[in-house]
Amino acid sequence: MSKKQSPKEKNVSGRRAFLKGAAVAGGAAVLTSGQTAVAASDPVGSDAQAGSGYQESGHIRDYYKTARL
Repeated sequence: MSKKQSPKEKNVSGRRAFLKGAAVAGGAAVLTSGQTAVAASDPVGSDAQAGSGYQESGHIRDYYKTARL
């Protein structure tokens, strides 16, 4: 025998299906963005590292002076 669902039960099951789909899509988006971030952070040659890193400039020093307690 098949059990008939009331309209309220159909709405709840539809919501659950939507939330499950949203969770799967969100997880897939995170995995995809993580893979591209790893690929983008890999430097290809030694020229890619030249000039990278922290460089203290005049406006940074000014900020540090105003931020002191």
